[in-house]
Amino acid sequence: SLKRIFSNNFPKNKYEVIVIDDGSTDNTKKVCQNWQKSENLTYIHQKKSGQGVARNKGIDVAKGKIILFGQDDIFTTKTFLEEHYKIHQKFPQKNYACLGLILWDPEINVSDLMNWSTNGSSIFKKFGGHQFAFEKLEDGKPANYNFFYTSNLSLKKEIFDKNLFDPWFDGYGWEDIELGYRLEKEENLKLIYNSSALAYHHHEIGFEDFKKRMFQIGKSVHLLESKHPELQKIPKGKKLLVFNVIGSKIFILVLKTLNRLFKYKLNPLYFYCLSKRYFMKGLNSNSN
Repeated sequence: SLKRIFSNNFPKNKYEVIVIDDGSTDNTKKVCQNWQKSENLTYIHQKKSGQGVARNKGIDVAKGKIILFGQDDIFTTKTFLEEHYKIHQKFPQKNYACLGLILWDPEINVSDLMNWSTNGSSIFKKFGGHQFAFEKLEDGKPANYNFFYTSNLSLKKEIFDKNLFDPWFDGYGWEDIELGYRLEKEENLKLIYNSSALAYHHHEIGFEDFKKRMFQIGKSVHLLESKHPELQKIPKGKKLLVFNVIGSKIFILVLKTLNRLFKYKLNPLYFYCLSKRYFMKGLNSNSN
C-alpha cells in the first residue's frame, strides 16, 4: 500500500503519509521505519482503540489542508492523489469533498460473493452492495452520506473542527456513515464522486468474513439508532417480519437447495438473505 502511494505522479513535497497503527502485533512498525528513511511518512502506534480513534488521531497530527483516508489493503493508482486534488481545486469550499472509486484488485480471486457485495443493483436494481455500490453514482455529481466510504475519501481538514469520528463505535460498521450523516446535516457536505480517483481493494473475502461483518453491522446499529433515530436503520414492522422470514434457517436451507438446482443463478438472492440472517443475529445479540 505504501509503495503504491509513494509511486503516485504527484509532487512529493505536497503531501505527507500518516500511518496510525491500531495495536498491531506484526512488523508494521519496521516496514514504516524503512519508508521513513526516504519518504515523508509519520508512524504512530496506539493501543488498539478502533478505526474511529485511529482516524481522529491522524486528523489531529496532519499538517495538510486536505485529509485523504485510506486503508492498508487499498492500492492506489498513479494519478490517485492528482485526481483527488483536482476536485478540491475545482471546489475549494470547506464543505466539498471527493469520493474515489474502489475496484477489486485484479491480482486476487474475486468470488461471486465479493462481486455481489460491490453491486448494489444485483436484485431488481436495488438490493446488494453491502460493501460498495458505486454503480448507483454519477461521475462528477454529489453522493449522499451513505457513500461516505473512508477507504477512498478526501475532505478539507477544517470541516473536522466540530465533527470527528465517534469513538464509541467498536469494530466494523456505521462509524463512517454516522460521521457522513452529521457532516451532511451540520456542514452541508457535498461528496463529489470522481471515478478517476481509482484504487484497488486487495482483500479476498470469504463467507466467514462476510458473516462476521454483517453480524457486527447488526450489533452496532443500536448505537446509530440511539444517536440518530430519524434514520430508522433498525428494521421495524413489516420490514422486521420480512428480515426474520428470509433470514430464518429453514428459508435459507430451501433457498440454498434451489440455488444449487438452478446452477447458482439465484446467488444474489441467496447472499442477500444470508446477509439478513447474520445481520439479525447481530441485532438480537445486542437487543438488551
